[in-house]
Amino acid sequence: MSRVTQIFSQTRIVGALLLAGSLTLAGCAATQKHATSSLVDTGSFSMPAYEKFTLDNGLSFYLMPQTEVPLVTLNAMVRAGAINDTKAGVAHMTSQWLLLGSGGKSKAEIEQTVDSLGASLQAEAGMEGSYLSADFMAKDTDKMLPLFATVLLSPNFDYAEFDKLREREVAGLSQDKESPRAVIGRYFNKLVFGTHPYGNAASGTRESLAGLSLSQLRAFHKSYYQPQNTSISVVGDFDPAQMKARLKKAFAGWKNTRELVQPELAQLPSLDKSRVLLVDKGDAIETTFLIGGPGVNRSNPDYVGLTVVNTILGGRFTSWLNDELRVNSGLTYGARSGFVPYAHAGLFQISTFTKQASTQEAIDLALKTYARLWQQGIDQQTLDSAKAYVKGQFPPKFETSGQLAGLLSDMALYGFDDSFINEFQAKVDGLTLDETRRLVNTYFPQHNLQYVLIGNADKIAKIAAKYGEVTRVDIKAAGFGG
Repeated sequence: MSRVTQIFSQTRIVGALLLAGSLTLAGCAATQKHATSSLVDTGSFSMPAYEKFTLDNGLSFYLMPQTEVPLVTLNAMVRAGAINDTKAGVAHMTSQWLLLGSGGKSKAEIEQTVDSLGASLQAEAGMEGSYLSADFMAKDTDKMLPLFATVLLSPNFDYAEFDKLREREVAGLSQDKESPRAVIGRYFNKLVFGTHPYGNAASGTRESLAGLSLSQLRAFHKSYYQPQNTSISVVGDFDPAQMKARLKKAFAGWKNTRELVQPELAQLPSLDKSRVLLVDKGDAIETTFLIGGPGVNRSNPDYVGLTVVNTILGGRFTSWLNDELRVNSGLTYGARSGFVPYAHAGLFQISTFTKQASTQEAIDLALKTYARLWQQGIDQQTLDSAKAYVKGQFPPKFETSGQLAGLLSDMALYGFDDSFINEFQAKVDGLTLDETRRLVNTYFPQHNLQYVLIGNADKIAKIAAKYGEVTRVDIKAAGFGG
């Protein structure tokens, strides 16, 4: 189960955070239809009604009734992730530790209970938050809610299960490196952020995980898994008054055990030259690469406009990058670009892969296509098409109880409010050509680009040197560059 949730976490933090699919930040299901644009009727979207309340211990709740189907989603978000790691991978391993048994029940007993109800229980940790989520039938709330609370609050100290978890995770990291696309984002984070906490890989490394002790996980849990540092979203088919009573019963006794201290983030590193991290995978017949640099944080007021501009560059199948590198030249099966936003920083990256012989051709074409943002700019027809696309893709991201619970957790973690959701379409409609030029010049990194290339280093080293100062590492080495 831990490998499944790790893959889920990586997808959520890296791949799903590409702007076309990762700005999962924004809206919710349509409530009524009316024209919002002279170009296309995409409906009117607003935040569904919800209630927020906080217990005396500081634990906050978001309750959003959605009675269309008899399902309930619980999503607990703890404000602690890879940036809080005292040793690489502690946040991730602590999240997985929750599933190893709790309240005197073994891992097998918990899994049997969950499976017998046709429910699910998952845990993960990302860059800035750790999560425990459950999906179940509404009729099983009185069984799943107490179990959920016990797993979150009272994990067992089972050394045998912990040793098995650690072995699985260490082996899983080696398996991950067999797929460059699965790990290249971690190398890119490390290249751009270096020793800054945003350079931490949530997964940890083989060496760091091998050296972890159960006492370190226990200390992390005690430090950060506190009610004052947690919010819980509840979405689905329930009576608000009854659910509130159940939540108070389950969580009112949870105590804050110590003063909460979040780490002070150091100043972000400056990128004063182009650099290439060349990751040697000797058996590779392809080259996988990322190109980019600093991006934007989650609270940036231009977030919506950047969604539209990036859609044109690399956020949909008919984007410039995909047209040039896949459709017109046949150099790859797909090329994308996107912003990866965090609370205080972010990344912009262009990503694709190509056969080894066409490495330079693909990189050069990606750079040439990227340069169109400045050299050619965006015309009105292209802008109108992208705006319609972005609005059309908006509602399906927030149709299920799980999607809406994730939205509420993101609101709690990043501090944005309903206005971002409710004003999304108006901001898309209001984007002008002049604004796109400002966004391009302000936020898309043009100089001192950073590169990660994963492939047969002996055969592509001379190509890599054309783009910046090269650092070479072996993909089999522990960690993700430095």
